[in-house]
Amino acid sequence: MIPLSVLDLVPVREGGTVAEALGASVALAQAAERAGYRRFWVAEHHAMDGIAGGATSVVLARIGAATASIRVGSGGIMLPNHTPFQIAEQFGTLDAMFPGRVDLGLGRAPGAGPELQRALRKNLREAAEMFPQDVVELRALITGDLDLPVKATPGFGSRPELWILGSSLFGASLAAKLGMPYAFAAHFAPDHLDTALALYRQRFEPSAQLDRPHVMVAMNVFCGDTREEAELIASSQAQSFVGLRAGNPGKLPPPVPNYRDTLPPQGRALLDHLGQAAAVGTPEQVTTTMAAFVERTGADEVIVAGATFDPAARVRSLELTMQALQQRQTQSPAAERLTSAAQ
Repeated sequence: MIPLSVLDLVPVREGGTVAEALGASVALAQAAERAGYRRFWVAEHHAMDGIAGGATSVVLARIGAATASIRVGSGGIMLPNHTPFQIAEQFGTLDAMFPGRVDLGLGRAPGAGPELQRALRKNLREAAEMFPQDVVELRALITGDLDLPVKATPGFGSRPELWILGSSLFGASLAAKLGMPYAFAAHFAPDHLDTALALYRQRFEPSAQLDRPHVMVAMNVFCGDTREEAELIASSQAQSFVGLRAGNPGKLPPPVPNYRDTLPPQGRALLDHLGQAAAVGTPEQVTTTMAAFVERTGADEVIVAGATFDPAARVRSLELTMQALQQRQTQSPAAERLTSAAQ
């Protein structure tokens, strides 16, 4: 079985507010729970007008309180921005509030310029170099598998599910060494996908948490009643990607018909590159693409990203995707695994 999950950035749309973005994410999590998705993850970003998930653990507390069964977690917490002790306390608290439902995905890339480094009072280059040691310390603060001079309360004895997140060979190697599940961010960095997954599986060392490799892969998914509808709702995120790569991040813009055709060659090449880990189209087209992606990667889970300007469009996209997987008559092992996960 391949569970399907949701990755959300708490997008702030043009003309919208942070409060509206948070409300839309809560509603999205509730819709994902109703549809049968396993996890709802929020990613940590800072100092970006178009993303409101910076206080990740606070956002997760709100989402957890508004749902009943779906797992809630970070996709991820950028550990160089924090101390392991603080994160142990925060996610120990979340685990006490929502026992058996909390995931703690950890990333290394701080993604911060000098201004944000000063605001965080951190040397993020040095902190990123300490990432492996900090992961070990954080795990020990939760599990007690090392003799540390301080105990996190809450934190010690809690049971959040720990993951390593990555988009390179570094994260794959660390996850394998520590015997942790690994989530690959193919939705925005597909270059090293196949190599990283192969390395993780080859080097995996069993741990108290996990006895065999376990992989989740992220992909962008936009599903509509027609191909044209799906491409239209996908164009808001496409504009954001292009703007970000050009050094002009902003709030999520309204959709633009035939947006790709308005771009110069380098912009189209960027979207084609990201399209390696994307499914855009009708329910049948989306499930066919997802099945091929699962067959390629051998993923144990898939987490779907994809911000839309109209929050209702993303809810509809998630619903159509899951319904199509439930109804699909399987014709390949990958498709069968997807359909089984949806049931």
